[in-house]
Amino acid sequence: MIEKDLKVTVLGEEKQIAYGTPYIELVKEYQDQFKFPIIAVKHNGAFKELNDPIIDGGEVELHDLMTSAGNRIYLNGLTYVVIYAIKELYGKSTKVYVRFSIDKGLYIETNLTLTKEIVKEIKKKMQTLIDQDLSIASKNVSRVEAMDYFEKLGDSDKVDMLKYNTNSYITLYKLGSMYDFFFSIMPVSTGVLKYFDLVFINEKGFVLMYPDRYNEGEIGKYKHHPQRFEIFRMYQEWVKLMNIPNASALNKKVSQGNIGDLIRIDESVRTYRLIEIAKDIFEHRDRVKIILLAGPSSAGKTTTSLKLTNYLKIFGFNPIQISMDDYFVPRAKNPKKPDGSYDYECLEALDLDLLDSNVDKLLNGEEITAPVYNFLKGEPEFTKKLKLNKNDILVMEGIHGLNPAILKSIPRSKKYKIYISPLTALTIDNHNRISTSDNRLLRRIIRDNRTRGYKVEDTLKSWQNVREGEEKYIFPHQDEANVIFNTSLNYELGVLKTFVEPLLYSVDYNSEYYTEAKRLLNLLKTFLPISSEDIPDDSILREFIGGSCFNVN
Repeated sequence: MIEKDLKVTVLGEEKQIAYGTPYIELVKEYQDQFKFPIIAVKHNGAFKELNDPIIDGGEVELHDLMTSAGNRIYLNGLTYVVIYAIKELYGKSTKVYVRFSIDKGLYIETNLTLTKEIVKEIKKKMQTLIDQDLSIASKNVSRVEAMDYFEKLGDSDKVDMLKYNTNSYITLYKLGSMYDFFFSIMPVSTGVLKYFDLVFINEKGFVLMYPDRYNEGEIGKYKHHPQRFEIFRMYQEWVKLMNIPNASALNKKVSQGNIGDLIRIDESVRTYRLIEIAKDIFEHRDRVKIILLAGPSSAGKTTTSLKLTNYLKIFGFNPIQISMDDYFVPRAKNPKKPDGSYDYECLEALDLDLLDSNVDKLLNGEEITAPVYNFLKGEPEFTKKLKLNKNDILVMEGIHGLNPAILKSIPRSKKYKIYISPLTALTIDNHNRISTSDNRLLRRIIRDNRTRGYKVEDTLKSWQNVREGEEKYIFPHQDEANVIFNTSLNYELGVLKTFVEPLLYSVDYNSEYYTEAKRLLNLLKTFLPISSEDIPDDSILREFIGGSCFNVN
């Protein structure tokens, strides 16, 4: 049978192409329209590697590292090159641990005793591998065959992970003489991975820096975030202490029927940490007059704020909550985005002078008439009388809570700032981490559906705008925080799985969000389901799955 030519549409242009032509041949015609190398395509809603043959017509999207998916593929390719370079230099038995994301980079540890010179050698080796433009080839093998391969290499974490994988066949990637497993497609060769840097951190690890898609693909100068780094490190030590460093270890506890104990311990750790924060505020009660909380979407800010309020009462405080949202400017004055929609996340959407004046008067013992924002009318209504008594303390939650531009007239010493985020310490295996952003996205999908009736597509459609707002308004100010509170629960992905899987399966194959839903489903496949019956009603997780004792819906 002679296959006919196919009609594909690329960047609005219809082209005729021979059946079976590799995508890489098509991509070459459009590369000069992109600043960075095209590393993958999305054809009729499904991502394809550039060496795959074109066997169907339809629309072909081109992805370089400036798209969300392209950036993820680029980073996974770079990670593979790091691992390969280390094993080539120091032996195949050398362990490499991909830990967590920090400051537009990826923190990676090894079982070597690192120095700045060793990190320079790793970087030099990586550059050689990239200059050689080595092939990264995919190969489908049986799950049992893959387990045998990793068993011989001594990669027990991958063997254990694959035990809980239900697929009969999996895709491995070959670089040089080495095979590895990643939860993503890969670039077809190392040559496209031109932009990177390595930054020595300590004798255990370094940071792999890669292009920031939120900053025009630039690699910024690394800025260390000591609090965030220490929180990640502390919780990774804790999951190791609890013998649940990765997904397979968690699955083992589930299969043995021990998950209830872990849930109770996990919840107790978060409770203890919040009580510690309340105690710290009490010990500085002579100067601290206002508590500011901020964090990214689906961090669990509402539950954290309400629980902290209760713990403050134990120490004799009477917390008075002020909503930053009540200080929105009238809608007619609200700035707009380029598409004409209102930008409620920018700093200019708030009446900063009024907020500053109100808080200043409260702290000086004066009574104020505070606004209550009417979202239907789009304007504030001044109906709320407030005055602080002796043991009262202000508690304010909002996207700009850590921004120094907020409450500029109030001395810094009177403010206690808390950054809230689920900093996921659990990994899938040594080379595959669990993104904090994915953790939050799964939470949000469940809550949006449960409380607003949103479809998965609705949440995924808005997620990019949410992320851009976080990058602009929240993350740059995280170092302003007095403390960071980690809301990630080590058992939670097994629970989220039971709620979110049916929702993700509802995304139609023809939807533009099908591939993202499929990616999240593949992540969840590595976890056994966990029942929510043992989760207490004051848990942060209840804010998303329901059943909270707080009014958080």
